[in-house]
Amino acid sequence: MIKRPDLLNSLNRCITENPVTTLLGPRQCGKTTIAKIISESVPVHYYDLENPADRSGLTNPLTALGKLDGLVILDEIHRMPELYAILRVLVDELSHQARYLILGSASPRIIRDVSETLAGRIGFVDMGGFNLKEVSTDNWEKLWLRGAFPRSYLAADEDSSFRWRDNFARTFLERDLRQFGFSIHPESMRRFWIMVAHYHGQVWNAAEFARSLGRDEKTARNYLDILSGAMVVRQLQPWHVNIKKRQIKSPKIYIRDSGILHSLLSIRTRRDLLSHIKAGASWEGFALEQVLSLTGERDAFFWSTHGGAELDLLLSPEGARLGFEFKFTDNVRTTKSMRIAIDDLGLNHLYIVHPGVRSYVIDENISALSITDLITTLADKLHADCNVELVPRF
Repeated sequence: MIKRPDLLNSLNRCITENPVTTLLGPRQCGKTTIAKIISESVPVHYYDLENPADRSGLTNPLTALGKLDGLVILDEIHRMPELYAILRVLVDELSHQARYLILGSASPRIIRDVSETLAGRIGFVDMGGFNLKEVSTDNWEKLWLRGAFPRSYLAADEDSSFRWRDNFARTFLERDLRQFGFSIHPESMRRFWIMVAHYHGQVWNAAEFARSLGRDEKTARNYLDILSGAMVVRQLQPWHVNIKKRQIKSPKIYIRDSGILHSLLSIRTRRDLLSHIKAGASWEGFALEQVLSLTGERDAFFWSTHGGAELDLLLSPEGARLGFEFKFTDNVRTTKSMRIAIDDLGLNHLYIVHPGVRSYVIDENISALSITDLITTLADKLHADCNVELVPRF
């Protein structure tokens, strides 16, 4: 089993600080496994709401849960959304000592329901698949090709990994979306998801997507928000500064998991990946996710102007500004666009993350950073040089 200490620490801290904690992540990212690890160290009451027997035990939830203390885990809570109101009543009783851990596949409906019903009583922990810190940087190529979902990454071979991801996408479209409350034809959403894969790393263009789908822009936007809410697509928002340049104001879109991206693009092997036209874009998305696994995503943006200047990732724009470029090359070079970004954005430092084996200083405020050094070097520099608080994403 691959250990996930940062995730466990964040989860334990949130449980300590809040009467209700929600662990959110895409389907099959390992939420139940993490809950079972917690249950090995402390006494818990565990309910799997996909199990008819457990659902039956909660026929009268106020009575059943009201007698419990310690930690209560409610897995797949979207199967019984009426429990949100019950939890609010229970945690507002001063004599009730239980704390609750809710597990649910990320969806706009779950986030809305828990936020509205349990406002002020709940903490959120976002969870994804494995990251480089968990699998070790020596395995970055495997993580890039197969993606971060545990069953895909740990599969016996590349064919098994690819089949798992293909089945994951099919199940998500044909079953999970209906459970989330969306009545969208699976084939329409699959076409849209594949389109996002082909636009991976590019600026969102609602009109172009609408034309390709044969739908209106509102529908295309709704599809994008559904996939984003389910944490399978990332919308990286633009940053605007007060300069005399026309700046891009639409988000960039990414398939969050590189393995799912490769499945949607029919990329099966390392050879397929390295020769594919989207290899550079895939690298950008993969490296971006690894940086955000260290820094968190609250203050993460990209920057681009209509004149062609751009920056792949901008962190902490209101504090010590750090810039990142992701280049799929061993021959790292600076560009005019990088210099413009440093000047216009007032960057403290610009890192060029690449797949080579060496990290080195290029200029006073520009460094080439190997993916193999990303975890240790970036963490040290963020703390020591820029005084940026590293908050684990998980």
